[in-house]
Amino acid sequence: MSQKDWVEKDYYKVLGVSKNASADEIKKAFRKIARDNHPDQNPDDKLAEARFKEASEANAVLSDPDKRKEYDETRSLFGGGFPFGRPGQRPGAQPGGFEDLFRSGAQGGGAGQNLGDIFGGLFNSGATRRASGRGPRRGANIEGEASISFEQAVEGTTITLRTVSDQPCAACRGTGAKAGTLPRVCPTCEGSGMRSTQSGGVFQLSEPCEDCLGRGLIVDDPCPDCGGSGRGKSTKTMQVRIPAGVEDGQRIRLKGKGAPGENGGEPGDLYVTVHVAAHKLFGRSGSNLTLEVPVTFAEASLGAEIEIPTLQGARVRLRIPAGTPNGRTMRVRGKGAKKKDGSSGDLLVTIKVAVPDSLSDEAKAALKEYAEKAPQANPRDALFGG
Repeated sequence: MSQKDWVEKDYYKVLGVSKNASADEIKKAFRKIARDNHPDQNPDDKLAEARFKEASEANAVLSDPDKRKEYDETRSLFGGGFPFGRPGQRPGAQPGGFEDLFRSGAQGGGAGQNLGDIFGGLFNSGATRRASGRGPRRGANIEGEASISFEQAVEGTTITLRTVSDQPCAACRGTGAKAGTLPRVCPTCEGSGMRSTQSGGVFQLSEPCEDCLGRGLIVDDPCPDCGGSGRGKSTKTMQVRIPAGVEDGQRIRLKGKGAPGENGGEPGDLYVTVHVAAHKLFGRSGSNLTLEVPVTFAEASLGAEIEIPTLQGARVRLRIPAGTPNGRTMRVRGKGAKKKDGSSGDLLVTIKVAVPDSLSDEAKAALKEYAEKAPQANPRDALFGG
């Protein structure tokens, strides 16, 4: 993302959350937008792809506490432009707006410098700093979404994931300069990107150089492909391993699979939020699977041995003890979800006694005879203190 985006884009509005939104609210808002607009779900929808990219950019800033704080401070300080002119501008000169400040590729790419570095220098009491864009810079993190089946979540799977990230412009190789040319070192700041000025004789301000706009380099002939920013977009398809036992909404980190770094910096990370589809029979409780099994009144009363399904496909036999009440949970060991250590959880079976919808006259007579021969205490007595 460019420096200009930090000031001109309202990332809170992009995600549809308030400026006081919690980290969970931001995460939920991004996941909803990403799910609805992911390129894999909308392969030919350019508007959805743009919306996905914009939301990913906003989430990359707002989901990082440090970046969010820096972003909020930046917009609070310069959200309305530079009413007092460009940093370092001569007294009496016409004020410059953001288009002026960010022209000629002063966006965050190649040899660029982000606003956090610029504003950090503004309040360092005269401390000088080299233009951070000249040195190695870590690549941005990328957010991805993946939808898998219940079985895949339990057993683990490998999926194909397509990501969109920021990378150095292929035409200029990140320099921002037209092919065949190179940026030159700014003669005013000698490549530091910063100038020190005295403020009222009290303290010294370190400000972005007005000639190179804080880059330390001047691009005389900008690259036509990236407009001098030195950055471009890249779509990459990769195989991602989803570990066994992953839960719905879990966020998986793949180190080094994010956007490439700048000037030799290490790449960022890829974060994949996993969405697990519900199963028509089974549920999850940690590493255990759950299953509701209906039995007849006679089976619950007299006891029985029944067959039940497992997620693995095989059937297992389960003994129902005589007098089993409705709602009792029984355990089938080793038939649950896989754990990190390679072992498996259990299958928790909840017994549901099925009551017949209708009875024949003979069945009704038999039940009445049973009630007479096997009288029971009123099971509702406890409700009235009995």
